[in-house]
Formats: sequence, structure tokens, C-alpha cells
Amino acid sequence: MAACTGSRDGQDSILEPLCFPEQPTDTPSAPGAELALLCPFCPESVPLQHKDVLLKHLLLEHKLVIADVKLIADLPKYMLYWKGRFLEQPLTDFCSVIKTNSTGPVEKQEDYFLLCDVLPEDRDLREKLQQKRLEEVLEQQQQERDDGSFHRLCMFCSEEFTGNRASLLNHMAREHSFGIGLPDNIVYCDQFLDTLQSKLDNLQCLYCEKTFRDRTTLKDHMRKKAHRRINANNSTYDRFYVINYLELGKTWEEVQSEDDRELLDDEDDDWSDWQAHPVSVVCLFCDHQSDTMDQIYTHMKGAHGFDLHYLRMELNLRFYQQVKLVNFIRRQIHQSRCYGCQQTFPSRDDVIRHIVSEGHVMKLPDASTWNQPQYYFPTYENDALLCTLSDSDDGESGERHSGEDVPVIAEDISDLRALKQSSVLKQLLKNRGSCS
Repeated sequence: MAACTGSRDGQDSILEPLCFPEQPTDTPSAPGAELALLCPFCPESVPLQHKDVLLKHLLLEHKLVIADVKLIADLPKYMLYWKGRFLEQPLTDFCSVIKTNSTGPVEKQEDYFLLCDVLPEDRDLREKLQQKRLEEVLEQQQQERDDGSFHRLCMFCSEEFTGNRASLLNHMAREHSFGIGLPDNIVYCDQFLDTLQSKLDNLQCLYCEKTFRDRTTLKDHMRKKAHRRINANNSTYDRFYVINYLELGKTWEEVQSEDDRELLDDEDDDWSDWQAHPVSVVCLFCDHQSDTMDQIYTHMKGAHGFDLHYLRMELNLRFYQQVKLVNFIRRQIHQSRCYGCQQTFPSRDDVIRHIVSEGHVMKLPDASTWNQPQYYFPTYENDALLCTLSDSDDGESGERHSGEDVPVIAEDISDLRALKQSSVLKQLLKNRGSCS
């Protein structure tokens, strides 16, 4: 309650408004916070960091084994939940019974109880705790990302950083080659940096974790051995990376290995339910769209008199020449210019009417106009017509095509002497000798 004092004459004197204590709220608890683990059967309790002591107590005193303890997101709440349930119902209603020395004398047999996520209630509890922890971690991460009051010194050069944590992390990665990951992948950043700073203050290498006699020797060691990184096998750091909170029952290494296996295991891929998005090909001259190559070719030939198949055969157009021709025509029409006579018009509709009325649909300029490298690039980046072009030569691949011949110089042994005499390299060497 707010301050309240008693007067000397026995009358109460209230100096400020009274208020009831606020109920404690569930705030995101940082990993490693001091929480007590309660035994579900007796008053025994231990700090969270000594959970192995309680697990040993459960095994020896109460014959209870809890499966996959390390994968329980919030062990104190897990224990507290089952403490209440074990008061309501017998232990055998929840646990599998394991009988030891089952073939021996009855007096030497013992019953142990296994509590695991095979029980639906236990599985649901673990999932809820995992979801709750994930929500807390993501909320904490967002607060850190938005926090503008960050203030800290670089642990390597003592340069001061204020504002956002990303400035310090990026500085250490850029200037000191010390990277602990992208800022957006890290949570509880202050505790993470405190942990690292503590190791350095104790003259301990962050990677191999050896201890040195002084700070200078430590710095030389980390620089020469390229140990300016953390030890990925040290599970102490796991709680500072969001990925370790994402999936119930799996560590980040298991999630990553599963992703790698999925990339390598092509034989088990099932594409039977895969459905491709229909291709929508747009006409060169109007807004008409078709789903197949044959349909759009038929439309352009019937509606506009443009026969791309005929041009391909007549001009011996290979695939990339067709690409350049299509991109050339697209660009000219987009700029309201007739591709046949290069006349420019006020609008796209005007140039289309001109092309049809003047019979310029199948009239192409000289190949040097459109067969240019600039037309390798699509006029419309989502032009599906380019994907329907034929890349085969229909049995004519053996014929020579004008303008596409690539000169090949054969090795003629009989003319090898003449080749050496006329070598450009030899001429360059002569010129160099004369200059010197």
C-alpha cells in the first residue's frame, strides 16, 4: 500500500492515496533466471540450475523418470502442473510402469514410473509450454530490436555504442572479425554479451575456452589462431538464438540436419500433388491471352496475320534470335513505333492500325536492326511468350545459318611454321625488343 503514518494523538494521517498491491504479471523471464523446481511428491525443491539434483531425487526416492527433460521449455511450470495432477489421481493413471528384475523373486522386484509425451496430456502440456516460451522470446526479441537505449562498449577495442544493439554487433563483425550471428537472430542480447565479457575478463578464449596468464597473451592467441568466434558445441549459448525455441522436441542442429537431408533426398520427393500455375501468354499486338503456345500462335496468325512459325523457318531463326525478335517487336509497339518502317504514332492503338492497314505485320527490318544484344533482355519481365519459343531446329541443325556462323581455326600441322612466323605474340616480342 501507499505510505500511511499514524499521528501521535492516535488519529491516522493518510499522506497519499492508497492502492492495493498489483498482482504479479507473467513477464518474459530471461533464460537462466533463478526459479525453484518443486518435487511433485514432497516439499523438496532446488534451484533450476541444479535440476539434475531433483531428477536424481525423483529417481531414487519416488522411482519416477521424466523423458526428454532437456526438451521441456519451462521445467518449473511442468513440475508444478504434475504436482497438482498427482494429488488428484494415482501415479499409474499417467505413467508407464517399468518392473525391474521381473524374473527374480518378488521381494527384489521394483516398479519404476515413466512420464513421457506418449501420454496425450503430457504432450499437450509440453506443446503449450513451448508455445508460451516462443511467444515470450519473440516478444523479448522485438523489444530488443526496437530498443533505442542500448549502451555498451566493444569488448575488443572499448569503443562506445549507443542506440541499437545492431551497431555494436555489426562493428565487432566488421572491425574485429567476430561474428555471433545476425542481430535479428539473437535474443537476450545483453546477457549474451555479459557472458562473453565474463569469459574475456577471466582470460578465457571464447572458442577453445583455454585460460591464459594475461590479456595480451589471450588477444594474441585469439588473433593468431582465428579464435574470434564462439564455440558452437557449447550449449550455454543455445538460449541466445531464436532458432532453438522454434520447434518442439528438436534442437537447432536437428532442424538444420533435416533441412539438409530434404535437399539431398530427391528420390523420396512426391510431386503428384503439385499443380503448376497456368501460363498466360499475351499477344504481341493486343491484350488477348492464351494458356498454351498453340493457342496464342493461332490467335496471332488468325487475328493479326502474324506467323512466327513461318518467320522462324524462313529466316532460320535459332532460339536466341527468336528471343531478340520478340523483345524487339514488344519494345517497338510499347513505344508506339512501327517495327517495319520505324514510323512513330501518338498511341499504341494507332501504331497497331497502321501495321495492319499498311501490311507491315510480316515486314521486318534488316536483321542488323533487331539482332542486337540489347534485345536479349525482355521488354516485359513476365513475358511468358519467351518461354514458349521453340529451341529446336527441326532437323536442320546441320545446315549453316547466315549471320550465326562461328569461325573455327583448325590446327594444321603442315602450316605450323607459317603460323609461328605470323604469330601476334612474336610480333609483340619484336616490338618490345626494338623499344628496349
